[in-house]
Amino acid sequence: MSSTALTLGTLPAGLIALPGVYQPQADTRMLARALAHEDLGPGTDVLEIGTGTGALALHAAGRGAQVMAVDVSWSAVVTARLNALRRRLPLSVVHGDFASRTAGRRFDLIVSNPPYVPAPEARLPSWGPERAWDAGPDGRGVIDRICTTAPALLRPGGILLMVHSGMCGAQKTVDRLADVGLAAEVTRRVSVPWGPVLRSRRAWLEQQGLADRAEELEELVVIRAG
Repeated sequence: MSSTALTLGTLPAGLIALPGVYQPQADTRMLARALAHEDLGPGTDVLEIGTGTGALALHAAGRGAQVMAVDVSWSAVVTARLNALRRRLPLSVVHGDFASRTAGRRFDLIVSNPPYVPAPEARLPSWGPERAWDAGPDGRGVIDRICTTAPALLRPGGILLMVHSGMCGAQKTVDRLADVGLAAEVTRRVSVPWGPVLRSRRAWLEQQGLADRAEELEELVVIRAG
């Protein structure tokens, strides 16, 4: 396999990640499998919202798509650029808020693994590794913005692929997307063991009614809309 080739349904191996950058985990791998079933190739314009290491963006670029990746973290932007250079893949990685950095542009496919972990603080963090996962009391601080913005970013026939926790309400995401004119459905579900962030918030999650006592598995879902 050449340095630029990627196997469908897999993520690039050996990605580097600067301190504080979210490394690919079960949610990223699940989204990569969903992305593998989409029609990508030369002439396909792809946007990744919240690129992290650039794993999903590189997956798409390795199949010939033209990819723009956006992240609010400078560490993530530098990480994704370095990973693209190491693989000699063309990747446009920009820093900032996805809505402002993509103003006036449209894409054939949007892919996102956004922050979705419910957090006690209403305001989204502005620094630190928590930016990659904390998303307000209901975990929807970024998800809802993506739902609202997606129609303006998608070309006719374009597709949105987004992964998030079942704690955030999969049906709520489907309904939000329907409200803005997109037909959406859950295409994948998987249960994974709770990670350290959820375990550290168990008491609060139970108090909020977001988790049952002794619950140990988190459901992840992929939403596809277009």
